[in-house]
Amino acid sequence: MSTDPDTFHRLLALVETSLDDPASSPAELARQAYLSRFHFDRLVAAATGEPPGALRRRLLLERAAHRVTTTATGLLDIAVEAGYGSHEAFTRAFVAAYGRTPSAVRGDPPPTFRDLELPCPSDVHYQPPGGLRLPADRKESAMDVIQQLVDHHVSVLAEIIERMRRLPQETLDAPIAVSVETIDDRPTLRSVVNAMVTQEEHWLSALRGGGWPDESDRSVDGLAERHRVAGAGWRAFVARTLAEGRLADTFVDTTCEPPITHSLGGTIGHVITFAAVRRTLAVGALESAGITDLGAGDPRPYLDSCAMSG
Repeated sequence: MSTDPDTFHRLLALVETSLDDPASSPAELARQAYLSRFHFDRLVAAATGEPPGALRRRLLLERAAHRVTTTATGLLDIAVEAGYGSHEAFTRAFVAAYGRTPSAVRGDPPPTFRDLELPCPSDVHYQPPGGLRLPADRKESAMDVIQQLVDHHVSVLAEIIERMRRLPQETLDAPIAVSVETIDDRPTLRSVVNAMVTQEEHWLSALRGGGWPDESDRSVDGLAERHRVAGAGWRAFVARTLAEGRLADTFVDTTCEPPITHSLGGTIGHVITFAAVRRTLAVGALESAGITDLGAGDPRPYLDSCAMSG
């Protein structure tokens, strides 16, 4: 027996609302769903892998664990809110679930509340401050995040270059007041953007066994064209490396003297790190010049959208 997504979310909405009334029974929930108790129990069990009563007790216990670790509310009050008639009953249930007493967990809480989520078939959990966290529509791996970081950077770098067209030459070549001296010497907006484009070209050339790339065309049009080619090549290289599981493979960097051996994973990590620093400097220089629509160049909104798009 299975349930469609709409039914799944409707049933969970009833369960979520009932958490504020721990005395609410599965029979009452079935009545609110306009279902017989038998049919309601079967639907909830099919959707979540737990009978309604067990599902609610687990969620109430997770909520209680959150309040134990984040508030000074008395343990008896928390026990009553979770539907337990006594401190002793609550403590027994808590110890059975978490292996420690509420007082012990309050005195030594875990790093995050996710560490107090109890095992369950559905991956539906209490979500502070007062809702439910549903499982993601899909799983993401570390490889997905690496690719998304690269995709985000290549895309934002193109946006930075496009916005450089709005600025006079003297602004492009003005020193950046806040710099990272170990990254670039006396950086300007033009120089840090050139360094980001050259970084793509450099490592693609090294992976082909070539020499240092020609970075002489630093005009905005030149930077845009160089990045159009190198950015696409870099994204494709990262995607292929991740797909084939070759992060531990090595190559000889022929662009330096003497040649040095690097891993593919180390090279990708190097580019992501240095690109983030230079991108931040470039976005800050644009901000100083009055171009503010790129924000901080933060990859988090992009990664969030990838995770939530399904």
